[in-house]
Amino acid sequence: MYRVIIIGAGPAGITAGIYLKRANIDTLILENGESSLEKTDLIENYYGFENGISGKALYDAGINQAKNLGIVVNREEVLKIEKEHKFKVYTNKNTYETEYIVLATGAKKNKPNIEGIEEFEGKGISYCAICDSFFYRGKNVAIIGSGNYAFSELEDLINIVNKVTILTNGKDIRENRSAYNNIEINTKPIKKVIGNQKVEKIVFTDDTKIDIDGIFIAEGVAGSAEFAKKLGILTDKNRIIVDNNMKTNVEKLYSCGDCVGGILQIAKAVDQGMIAAFDIIKNIRKGE
Repeated sequence: MYRVIIIGAGPAGITAGIYLKRANIDTLILENGESSLEKTDLIENYYGFENGISGKALYDAGINQAKNLGIVVNREEVLKIEKEHKFKVYTNKNTYETEYIVLATGAKKNKPNIEGIEEFEGKGISYCAICDSFFYRGKNVAIIGSGNYAFSELEDLINIVNKVTILTNGKDIRENRSAYNNIEINTKPIKKVIGNQKVEKIVFTDDTKIDIDGIFIAEGVAGSAEFAKKLGILTDKNRIIVDNNMKTNVEKLYSCGDCVGGILQIAKAVDQGMIAAFDIIKNIRKGE
């Protein structure tokens, strides 16, 4: 069992990992290879690079630095985190137990650009199956998504609702899903969501429609906001709320970097990763 699991391998996550490793604390970093940093062509406002550096080069260098220190960095998609006595982290490959979690997943935006989604949030549109599945017991729902995260949400719905339809919104299903032959999969691009006081229908670009009682958004991979909703972490407009030590309201769960909002800069993320690590180190040494 790892003492600390860090989710995210950007500047905040890697920095936290480096400080924890140097304090001889067994740490695992999980990353899914989808960092906004990698999409930045040139960074010229970060210390130490006289000619600038590309985001991809900086991201890769950080991971290599962590590995060179002996930190385990695994490319795995985190699907779910549960909290009992310890944390349980479920990925597309493994299940881990840990004492501390550091969420450093960046500021992912998984909201699809579909007319009506924002209008019906809280009125049939949900971002958390485990949170809201009870409200749809015996009803027909849809999941918008095509990857592992969408099928992880399906597991929390399938035994509660009447029927689940996976809507890929024009994308291909990534893997063989033969285990879900009883689940309808619709690959048509979505035009809009319509209804009166709540969601009632999904309209596709070919103007065909389906009746639906609720829609769960699970595009791409799970990010900080999705984990927060499932764990009861306090948020403000998808920004995770932390104290001065980067602690959330959930005991032994920290967050740092872009997912806590503020100025979205590498320098700030590095600072916050260090602060989170220092507080974890202090608590572990105190025997907490």
